[in-house]
Amino acid sequence: MNAPAAAAKAALPTPDALAAEARHPAAAGDARFSNTFLRLKKKLERGVGKAIADFNMIGEGDTVLVCVSGGKDSYTLLSCLMALRERAPVNFRIVAMNLDQKQPGFPADVLPAYFESIGIEYRIVTEDTYSIVKDKIPEGKTTCSLCSRLRRGIIYRVAKEIGATRIALGHHRDDMIETLFLNMFFGGKLKAMPPKLVSDNGEHVVIRPLAYCTENDIARFARTMDFPIIPCNLCGSQENAQRKQIKNMLQGWAREFPGRIESIATAMTQVVPSHLADNSLFDFRGLTRDTLVAEGDIAFDRPELPAPSRVIPIVSEFTDED
Repeated sequence: MNAPAAAAKAALPTPDALAAEARHPAAAGDARFSNTFLRLKKKLERGVGKAIADFNMIGEGDTVLVCVSGGKDSYTLLSCLMALRERAPVNFRIVAMNLDQKQPGFPADVLPAYFESIGIEYRIVTEDTYSIVKDKIPEGKTTCSLCSRLRRGIIYRVAKEIGATRIALGHHRDDMIETLFLNMFFGGKLKAMPPKLVSDNGEHVVIRPLAYCTENDIARFARTMDFPIIPCNLCGSQENAQRKQIKNMLQGWAREFPGRIESIATAMTQVVPSHLADNSLFDFRGLTRDTLVAEGDIAFDRPELPAPSRVIPIVSEFTDED
């Protein structure tokens, strides 16, 4: 081998270095990653870490099956979990999983190549749910519901096969808020996506570590990371009309009323059952004058009014405070 060729070969990163850079790209000195991006990365990882701690999502010895669809959310979830695993006080195993639903034109080589490049254990599961959905759902109708049920059953099966103790999904804060309003407006329920739940069959614990992360931050992170995004073409990128309506409403609020979405997110963590109307959550029937109720009859504090500039004679025998 001549000297220039030897020098060029020596300059190539080793497989271990490539894997380390994929796991910790910001630490690799890549010029793409500005200080602004590093702050964003830290913010996302802090949010994921807080959610894990607040809801006891992952513990010592857990095997976490991370569902990776090829979208920005699941890529970000996997990236954050891998970064946190390096410095977590507990040891846990991560297994990435992708379901190849046999959609026409699906690039089956993309995710295996990506998983290999970052050195993560993974499973690629091939199931022709595409044909089932197309056969069962009339043309023009939303396919998301059936597709979701089929995917869920397959994910649960794979989790059992590999001994996963946690199933991690990439839903974020905005997904949870959208679901809250979907259930209120179209389902008549005060219900959102929980950050942690037990599956219907009672065999699996499902976690959403991105519960505190916003879609906007995730999108910015994914763009800079240049993840190999795979769009969902099962239904021609068809969107659920009701969810799209809710998303547009919330985005409008975010533009017109800064802080409103954050307030809604906080409200989901501060529920007062005595101030709703569900008899199964609060004993309204048994309420008496001796019952201690949090927050009493206060709905909102009185606004602070400026002191009057002059004394106004009070004609009525009642004051405003009565």
